[in-house]
Amino acid sequence: MFASRHATFNHLWAALLLEELYRLGVRDVALAPGSRSAPLTMSAAAHPGLRRHVHFDERGLGFFALGLAKGSGRPVAIITTSGTAVANLWPAVAEAQLTGVPLIILSADRPPELIDNGANQAIDQQGIFARYPVYQQNLPSPTPTIAAPFVLSCVDQALAVQRRTPGVVHLNCMYPEPLYPGAEQPDFVEYLAPLGDWLTSGAPWGPWQEPPRAITPQPQWPSFSARRGLIIAGRIDDPEEADAVATLAERLGWPLIADLQSQLRFDPRALLHTDLALHDSAFRAELGRAEVLLQFGARLISKRLAHFVRDHAWQDYWLVDPQPARLDPDYRVRRRLLGSAPDFAAAHPIDHAPSGWAALAPMLTRVAAQIEQACGHFSELGVCHRLNRLIEGQLFVGNSMPARLMDMLGTPGHGPSRVMTNRGASGIDGLIASACGFAESSVLPTTLLIGDLSALHDLNSLALLTKRRSPLVLVLLNNDGGSIFNMLPVPTAEGLRESYYRLPHGLDFAHAAAMFGLNYVAPQTLEAFEQAYRSALQSGVTLIEIRVPSEGVSDELKTLGRTLHG
Repeated sequence: MFASRHATFNHLWAALLLEELYRLGVRDVALAPGSRSAPLTMSAAAHPGLRRHVHFDERGLGFFALGLAKGSGRPVAIITTSGTAVANLWPAVAEAQLTGVPLIILSADRPPELIDNGANQAIDQQGIFARYPVYQQNLPSPTPTIAAPFVLSCVDQALAVQRRTPGVVHLNCMYPEPLYPGAEQPDFVEYLAPLGDWLTSGAPWGPWQEPPRAITPQPQWPSFSARRGLIIAGRIDDPEEADAVATLAERLGWPLIADLQSQLRFDPRALLHTDLALHDSAFRAELGRAEVLLQFGARLISKRLAHFVRDHAWQDYWLVDPQPARLDPDYRVRRRLLGSAPDFAAAHPIDHAPSGWAALAPMLTRVAAQIEQACGHFSELGVCHRLNRLIEGQLFVGNSMPARLMDMLGTPGHGPSRVMTNRGASGIDGLIASACGFAESSVLPTTLLIGDLSALHDLNSLALLTKRRSPLVLVLLNNDGGSIFNMLPVPTAEGLRESYYRLPHGLDFAHAAAMFGLNYVAPQTLEAFEQAYRSALQSGVTLIEIRVPSEGVSDELKTLGRTLHG
């Protein structure tokens, strides 16, 4: 039953907002401290059904909520105070918009009379996230002249839009003084009376009808499926959806290339080491016999694979993805289908035997042997290669070199239960916080693989790790700066690459781990790394720092590439 007594009208509206969000499926609220957001914070703290997650840094808080929404599959609400606190959510908002992650921002704001007149902690928050939210509304200051159903219907409309187009919702809440309870708690029975049975039913005020979303059968499917085809699995968050892709590839007898983000990276039905195998002209030639491409999910990590897709003369190219976005940077897709892999498979039966047209196994065996040899010593390649077969539970992979290394290197094994990345904007900020939010969605251990500059960007978020209940292992590749720039054609004259791109810092993370009370180890052999990782899976939070030379990974990848070309 919704209570009728609240501290102020601000608190009443805040309670209405949060109760309707709860009834529409929200279970987690991420909060940062602040005075202007007191009505929202107090209402969230009093709600018996909401899980609350508190952090002092709004930028980290936004990425935590992003990771939690990815892991749980539910929208996550974020409460911030006014001013630059809201602006700190911008990077997480951008990532959520690009990857279709449902976040709900409830930002507290000054009322209109305190905007643009020198009032403290006041900025123009209307439309602060530009076109990135799928829905945004500037709510008026709470007043008895606006009926209570208005508040509930705003939430209903916002989440209905979000269900059609997953992404960010922004409700800007303009609260005047008083922000805290006074001596009395007013009774709002009369004001709430028009809500009728909403007060006791537990049902939303006016939920919108869910839009039907199903892939219709494509008349060209029989001829498309009868050709020599290739299936690529890009970003797929749900392991069950990913399994439908692998099953379809198996039934068609088509090669399956699985991106690290696809949940199929460790599936025995997928080709292993495709990125590095594309160095081999014989492998490219055999794969190039494919006539049509069927892709599920977008945003591929491997640039070599993306270039192969871009340059090949496909007779037809279909892309299936539930996100209503173009997702076609090279403008090669000929048919864009909105929906999931199981929906596609259900609408497109296969009435012929598997073709099994590609003979790729001998070449992949040779590539695997070369990789095994290159990864036999302590290095970034060696650690990532070894980690592939050690992973237990969930895996979150950072951007820049970690994502590329885990995508190209692999060993057969059971693999992680789920893999997550932030590959929308592909920034190196907020990765520790995102992984911590992702870890919060499961009782399984979580492993985060991250680079040194990414860790420095998000050092504040190490505080979030101290609250973890299940094991979390942070494997930190420290090559003293941005080693990826050693792989790019950045000029080296007069120290340009070192001073303005790679940015060596000379730091290690032992003191950071100590400051936040984390277990810490810095192994120097692959055997010591394996022992440290297995121990870290048992309890607590452990930072495993891998200190390697700055030029090591780039030199080794170039050498491996030359070997595979031969």
